[in-house]
Parts: sequence; C-alpha cells; structure tokens
Amino acid sequence: MPARRFRIHGRVQGVGFRMFTFDAAVREGLTGWVRNREDGGVEIVAEGGAESLERFERAVRHGPPRARVEQVAVEIVLPSGDFLDFSVR
Repeated sequence: MPARRFRIHGRVQGVGFRMFTFDAAVREGLTGWVRNREDGGVEIVAEGGAESLERFERAVRHGPPRARVEQVAVEIVLPSGDFLDFSVR
C-alpha cells in the first residue's frame, strides 16, 4: 500500500482546505490525516491504493474554490498501516 506526505502552501488556511481534503480522502477510500501547519501551510499524510492516491493528489493540487494552491511538496513515505480512517487534526 503506497503512502504520501503532502505539504501544501498558498492560501490554504481559513478556506475549507482541510474539510475539502477530508472529503476527497474519504471518497477515495484513503486513510491518514490532514492538519494546519504553523507556517500557514497544510500537511497531509495519506495511505491507500496507487490510483486513489493519484486522484487525491490531483484534487489537493487544485483545492476548494476559495483556496489558492501555490506549492505542493510530495514525499513518498513508508505506510504505517496504523490508520483506521482519515481524520482532521
């Protein structure tokens, strides 16, 4: 099972980005979490099928209507297998 860590920068806090991410993850059957970062960005850890992760990445690169995604850093990480669902932190 692949896993990815995303760091999203731009206008991504206060625009519904975490709930958008949650909805996209649930729709794709992914597990993991999303949280706001102190630097104004959003961090996501997601685990699941390769095709689901690809669709999820396309979604978060765009974001919700009020967001403006300027930079996305994607890191391949080892899956923990510890997540039962996807959560907003």
